[in-house]
Amino acid sequence: MGSEVRTVTSKVLALLDAFTPACPELTLSELARRAGLSLATAHRRVAELVAWGALERGADGRYRVGLRLWEVASLAPRGLGLREAAMPFLEDLYEVTHENVQLAVLQGRELVFVERISGRQSVPVWTRVGGRFALHATGVGLVLLAHAPADVQAEVLAAPLKAYTVKTVTSAARLREALAAVRRNGHAVSDGQVTTDAVSVAAPVRDPGGAVIAAVSLVVHADGAQTATLAQLVRAAARGIGRALGAPDGARPLPGEPLAR
Repeated sequence: MGSEVRTVTSKVLALLDAFTPACPELTLSELARRAGLSLATAHRRVAELVAWGALERGADGRYRVGLRLWEVASLAPRGLGLREAAMPFLEDLYEVTHENVQLAVLQGRELVFVERISGRQSVPVWTRVGGRFALHATGVGLVLLAHAPADVQAEVLAAPLKAYTVKTVTSAARLREALAAVRRNGHAVSDGQVTTDAVSVAAPVRDPGGAVIAAVSLVVHADGAQTATLAQLVRAAARGIGRALGAPDGARPLPGEPLAR
């Protein structure tokens, strides 16, 4: 789209979209270049964003995302209410395992992590709260994709599937089989598909109408991982989160599975 037909809103959004986890601080010229704006236009729009608090200007003259923008973003209903309901159960999972605990939601053809708990001894992961990731490789992604609308599944299956390790499923046919298994078993297992030293086990969180609105997972060291036990834990936690959100607790625990509080 040519700059002459771009709206003020599109220009402002382009400036905000210029920031990434790899580039959290940018100069005015970098912002203008990344947003596709002239330096003069970028200067005007950035000044307005700074005045409102969406951006902050450091002593070095570089710009970063402002606290006001974070305050507004925290009001997103899928993030705030979900996180508040989920935290007691996520904390319980961490206390039991002292491994990575994650909560994610579907956003387009990707997932967004809305919460994470980890410890010093947890296996390293690429998770960042607010960060996006592909659906086909992670435990939470497989759960969300398995229960996603048909058009989302079709788009993901039709697109190239990135290989993160030699274990990553990159075949659409194999991915379809994996998604069917997730729906059949009530949980997903991603064994070494993102990093070879980690196993992720995830389960769906349902709303009062029974729709899957999130996924919760444990990501543990691959060596000695007991996926059956981990599946029981995450399924119990997922049901507890759903119940806290008003969903009926229709599923009975499996033999030996702990009761969600």
